[in-house]
Amino acid sequence: MGLPGSGKSTVGRHLARRLQLPCLDSDHAIEARLGCSIREYFEREGEEAFRDVEESVIDELTLKPQVVLSTGGGAVLRPANRQHLHERGKVIYLKSTPDELFRRLRHDVNRPLLQVADPLTRLRDLFAVRDPLYRETAHYVLETGRPSVATLINMIIMQLELAGVLPTAEHSSRPEVSN
Repeated sequence: MGLPGSGKSTVGRHLARRLQLPCLDSDHAIEARLGCSIREYFEREGEEAFRDVEESVIDELTLKPQVVLSTGGGAVLRPANRQHLHERGKVIYLKSTPDELFRRLRHDVNRPLLQVADPLTRLRDLFAVRDPLYRETAHYVLETGRPSVATLINMIIMQLELAGVLPTAEHSSRPEVSN
């Protein structure tokens, strides 16, 4: 989990590949259910309606055993999502500063919450609200900074091994991991 642009989907795909687990992305599952993009639904129905659908999808996806689940950045806004994620898996918070994210996202037009006059201020506001919720939900917090995706994956696997979630050699018993 983390703010928009923190690398949740990319890291999730690579982690799943490395652990030989299915990778699920809640945003993709939501779009499949809606039959349209999140951005379209957000514009047409509003954030509250979107969050209702998101909560239902996260409830379903967190019941699936042994998967890597990437969630949308705002999934933590609902207490039920925080509870399901924390209790049903091992949650990794990919922490990025608003300034880092702004550099990555300044030309991205597909993130509805950032289509505002001042996206950097919006990212700072999102961080102020969501960082405490991410920390409450997460089992592990990783500062993304400038490490490569491969380095982040190694850091995640090391954390899971140290915690006894993964065996240190063969990864034969694989947990659900959310990021």
